[in-house]
Amino acid sequence: MLRRRRAPLLLAAATAGVALVAASPNGDNGRSVASTLRHGVARSSRAVYTIGFVVADYKYTLRGLDSGSADYRVKLSEVHLRSAKKLLKLCKVNGGFYVKAGQYVSSLRQVPKEYSSTLSCLQDQATPSKFQDIKLVIEKNFGKELHDIFLEFDEHPIAAASIAQVHRGRLHNNQDVAVKIQYPGLEQRMKIDIMTMSLLSKSVSWIFPDYKFETILAEFEKSMSMELDFTLEANNSERTANCFRKNAVVKVPYVFWQLTTREVLTMEFCYGHKVNDLDFLRRENINPTKVAKALIELFGEMVFVHGFVHGDPHPGNILVSPQGHGNFSLVLLDHGIYRELDQKFRLDYCKLWKALILLDTEKILELGEQFGVGKYAKYFPVIFTGRTLESKSALGTQMSREEQKRLKEDLSSLGMDDISSFMEALPRDFYVILRTDGLLRSILGNLGAPRHIRLLTYAKCAIHGLEKQPKLESGAINRMFLQVKINISYLRLMVLIEIAGFLAKVNDAKHKVVNKLRQMFQEISQGIYLLM
Repeated sequence: MLRRRRAPLLLAAATAGVALVAASPNGDNGRSVASTLRHGVARSSRAVYTIGFVVADYKYTLRGLDSGSADYRVKLSEVHLRSAKKLLKLCKVNGGFYVKAGQYVSSLRQVPKEYSSTLSCLQDQATPSKFQDIKLVIEKNFGKELHDIFLEFDEHPIAAASIAQVHRGRLHNNQDVAVKIQYPGLEQRMKIDIMTMSLLSKSVSWIFPDYKFETILAEFEKSMSMELDFTLEANNSERTANCFRKNAVVKVPYVFWQLTTREVLTMEFCYGHKVNDLDFLRRENINPTKVAKALIELFGEMVFVHGFVHGDPHPGNILVSPQGHGNFSLVLLDHGIYRELDQKFRLDYCKLWKALILLDTEKILELGEQFGVGKYAKYFPVIFTGRTLESKSALGTQMSREEQKRLKEDLSSLGMDDISSFMEALPRDFYVILRTDGLLRSILGNLGAPRHIRLLTYAKCAIHGLEKQPKLESGAINRMFLQVKINISYLRLMVLIEIAGFLAKVNDAKHKVVNKLRQMFQEISQGIYLLM
């Protein structure tokens, strides 16, 4: 059965490859495409083989089990983990867009934790190309010898990702630059790999009707197509720099357009270390919590105010650059994946966060209808703030045991069809929101930032974002009343946010005191024991 399913898939991949060869049949380019075809068919074969075994494992392991039983949940977790490990191995062996796909999946908060935790190591998975291949790409794009373009050019990359690598160079005017060069033959490989992934996702959806991956794959393909054009990345970079031109903490590298094409991007070189490098922050006497606050303010403003969102904020794309005396700037890199949010979605998302802070059940459910998720809107507070609609817990604190118990019982009743229906119903803008928020939460956790920092910052940005809405009413009096209404709403929510912030700080202080007393009690008990 598996063999029968492999044949049409490999034939489709081969057909795509033949079409690519036919487009450029002569010379080195034709041979290059033929080589891409051979590698593409090999990668497709491995993918079909791996997915076939994963599907069989799910079918065999879960057969005959009641989906609501404890045994089913245990077995499901086990098969999730086995499958995630197989996919990790596939991504590492196939490389390229498979690594990108694995990175994409690992950052989605809606996938099982076994997948996100196992595939997360792919964020640092990359094998650089040979320098001679990179040199040819540069010279082909600019029609000049490398030494005519750069005074100095380091042959060893300072960073390597799944679609490009970065080298340090120096222009003839002594300007230090970072040069991002795309790996040769990527566009041809992407066509074959995306076709394979698409056919595989359709096959899995046919076997498991409750699993629908087409939407996620379409988002992935769209983001990859944008990421392969470095001129789009350069434009995104300049637009972001303009959005934060008044923010002294945010640094976006300057683009050298005369040395930028679809395959080569030349930028100002900026010094810094990964945002989650705690050893570096300690050496530079930089407070990790302040870094976390600056980071979440940056992305909060992107989402709620500008509606222009960096879609790949993993630690390698955000550097901390010391400015002396514990001060720093955040250097934002890799502007290839951005999402411009629909204006109505941005405003509704601002309203959602306002409702989440107030725990306004009626408004949350109303916005759920507008977002198209219906009854699943009741899970918005859980997804974004860690509270339920009925929660009595203070903002930024853990749910009570009783709340956790009720939530666990509620979630256990959900089937895969519920999760799939929820994801299918969400507006496409939500995908980049969930992915970005998931990556940021991971960084904040590594920095040891209190939970309430993210919640309160998002709430403040949401208020600011609502103020940015267009004034549809005509007439000076109507506009004046609208502004008064906005200001009153702003002040009311600000008071609630400050109270919530105060309560969160009190809660943090209480935990510190309890921990200190517990430690003292243990030391006293140990002392008494030794004396006796």
